[in-house]
Amino acid sequence: MELDKEYILKVEESIRKKYKKQLFSKFVKAIKNYELVLPGDNIAVCISGGKDSMLMAKLFQELKKHNKFEFGLKFIVMDPGYSAKNRALIENNAKKLSIPVKIFQSEIFDSVENIEKSPCYLCARMRRGYLYAFAQKEGCNKIALGHHYDDVIETILMGMLYGSQIQTMMPKLHSSNFKGMELIRPLYLIREESIKAWRDYNGLEFLRCACKFTENIEKADKENTSKRLEIKKLIASLKETNPNVEANIFKSVENVNIDTVVEYKQKGIRHNFLEDY
Repeated sequence: MELDKEYILKVEESIRKKYKKQLFSKFVKAIKNYELVLPGDNIAVCISGGKDSMLMAKLFQELKKHNKFEFGLKFIVMDPGYSAKNRALIENNAKKLSIPVKIFQSEIFDSVENIEKSPCYLCARMRRGYLYAFAQKEGCNKIALGHHYDDVIETILMGMLYGSQIQTMMPKLHSSNFKGMELIRPLYLIREESIKAWRDYNGLEFLRCACKFTENIEKADKENTSKRLEIKKLIASLKETNPNVEANIFKSVENVNIDTVVEYKQKGIRHNFLEDY
């Protein structure tokens, strides 16, 4: 595939101009607010092939052009056992968008294929471990994942309704298994609807899922009874009567009042309100 320089310029201009407020400005805001990128960082931008991670790669390229301090970028793709069709889609999109990806192989899909209980959870954990290991070998100190604002609020509600706990998806985390490594989420403040709008405006088609069975996605959608889908539907129904519900869910974990919490955990230690009553 030959590079269409005119098309690439159009895509990049859409980030700087048409979708600046919804995408680039919120990307930069998250990076500043949560100190996600610091001078001297070498960041492994992890690309799964979906719309979120591909946009994240383009946003990082744009940031690199205009940022006031030096940091490094490496665009990595882990092939956990994609079909030939899905791998070709990722490679073609990377070329089309002028993202210089480095692909490495793993056999995760084969490992979780016959797991009946929580295969997606196990797959996600294994993927992260492989990404940390490869990024560290490449000289990176951070991996960037493409979780967005909607993922954050869905995680908050899922924790409350199905996990009996109040927790959130953090904008950055220290790795517990890979010394000196961090995970960052630069799309933390970006709405999924904005990502979809950018994708459609540029006529792009991405993998809808990083799963081995993406080619059967329509069938999977009909049968999908996942908790995350239930939460998406719940938020959509609440939004019909309260347009601010998403922002309120997001802000709720920024406004936790410990004085009104019966019990809480801090650094693995459980505390009770009676300790200071």
